[in-house]
Amino acid sequence: MATTELQQSSSNLDSDVQISTSGGKHGGWIAFLFVTGTVTGLTLATWGWLANLIVYLIEEFNVKSVDAAQISNVVNGCINLLSVVAAIVADSFFGCFSVTFFSCCIHLLGVILFALTATVDSLRPPRCDKGSPGLCKLPSRVQFAVLYSGLAMLSGGVGGTRFVIATMGANQHDRPEDREISFNWYFFTNYVCAAIASTAIVYVEDNVSWALGFGVSVLANLIGLAIFLSGRHFYRPDKPQGSPFLDLARVVVACFRKRKVLLSSGSEDYYHGYNGKAKQVAATPAKNFRLFDRAALKTEGDLKPDGSIAKPWRLCTVQQVEDLKALIRILPLWSSNLFVTTPIAIQSSLTVIQALTMDRHLGSHFKIPAGSFQVVIFISTSISVMLVDRFLYPIWRKLTCRTPTPLQRIGVGHAIIVLSMAVSALVESKRLKMAHDHGSNVVPMLALWLFPQLVSIGIGQAFHFPGQVSLYYQEFPVSLRNTATAMAAMLYAIAYYLSSAVIHLVRRVTGWLPDDINKGRLDNVYWLLAVLGVLNFGYFLVCAKLYKYQNNADKERDASDSGSNM
Repeated sequence: MATTELQQSSSNLDSDVQISTSGGKHGGWIAFLFVTGTVTGLTLATWGWLANLIVYLIEEFNVKSVDAAQISNVVNGCINLLSVVAAIVADSFFGCFSVTFFSCCIHLLGVILFALTATVDSLRPPRCDKGSPGLCKLPSRVQFAVLYSGLAMLSGGVGGTRFVIATMGANQHDRPEDREISFNWYFFTNYVCAAIASTAIVYVEDNVSWALGFGVSVLANLIGLAIFLSGRHFYRPDKPQGSPFLDLARVVVACFRKRKVLLSSGSEDYYHGYNGKAKQVAATPAKNFRLFDRAALKTEGDLKPDGSIAKPWRLCTVQQVEDLKALIRILPLWSSNLFVTTPIAIQSSLTVIQALTMDRHLGSHFKIPAGSFQVVIFISTSISVMLVDRFLYPIWRKLTCRTPTPLQRIGVGHAIIVLSMAVSALVESKRLKMAHDHGSNVVPMLALWLFPQLVSIGIGQAFHFPGQVSLYYQEFPVSLRNTATAMAAMLYAIAYYLSSAVIHLVRRVTGWLPDDINKGRLDNVYWLLAVLGVLNFGYFLVCAKLYKYQNNADKERDASDSGSNM
């Protein structure tokens, strides 16, 4: 999840940064230091509660394990969906600073509310008696209302800052190479802080107290917000430029309103822009999806005497029409990626449940928190991205004299992620066998057996998600590049919601996912995901074979740049 979501920020750079460069004291590395400090505080605060959410729901709110995984999936889906919304709002209306400040405050309130649920006994139900798990008391309506209110504020706060603050950091620089360095530091800061929070803060929550762990998150949020406000005199002001999604909506509306108008083959009959100047003038509309060409077809009353558009929702430029077509052309590839992300979302939550039933001791005194196992994915992805960029791609270029295309990278990621589902199934089969042999809730099997499936997921993400970002950025029209990789964040949002639907369907149709997974067949769930992954990989290969790169002239350069910037 982290790789896809962090990469989205780079695509927002071009439009969200129509900045005022007046005044040498504004922007630069001093301003970026304040942004980095803000990211540090907010990331520590976020992963302080998010990494251990499933365990908190199970142990403190008596939520069933699979239900807790479902809630976690919904929360992650909301975070990714709201990230797209926040980016659009920042671009269109309020700018980066206002959206980041408001989101920081919302997140702070959410963390404080979560800390209260861990501190005030009346805000959570009595803890379960481990000897009589069937007698656990469920939370009351008031307790559920407080819990879900906190989760709503936390989701909105994380979603509102995750990509907007990254773009704001890059906005402080004029030179492209400085912007690339700023993004590299942003990636590094996020991974390091996520790893620290998922280990240190989660350890405090599991071994000292939940209240203290959430208190650390509150403090980190306060420090991040204070650093952010301290740098307000150094930040460059950004000016909202409007969202291209509004232009796409106009194309659809204009096409519908002119659905009875006959198409023309003459270029002069289509509108190319005011005074003949569009953002990127296309001579004639492309031959595919011609029904949308009606939106750019000039009819009586569409233009003012000076040549500008009289009715924006009835006439669009040719370029706006081509922008919409570009989105439609890439949708099949996008949908194939959706069914790769969904198994990852399912596995990320079920792995925590597996870890709770396994021996998590390292030595006689240290016990790995179940919520910390996601750190393996962070580390694996980070190391794999570095190795792929510095070693694998250069070897590929020497052997083939070509740079790997985005589709090739995505394909390799597909295959490795499908393999990880098979590895997960094999590990779970071994865990279930030991559970049945020993007949205990905690299986005498080291939780380190979960590492292979987590490492393989990280390796797959190192290929798959950067390839996605590169593809969207390269193939989308220039006018849409500022929000191109919002498609990747939207992918994650839908995947988490879809994963909840898949788990719910499996529970209704089969007996594979009872509340006690030792009595179920989680291995069958993983095998099902592996089989669906193989079928989806075939679908991806068909889509990739049929897809024609739209920006052939830039393909090699863009692919090379994408690889070198990771």
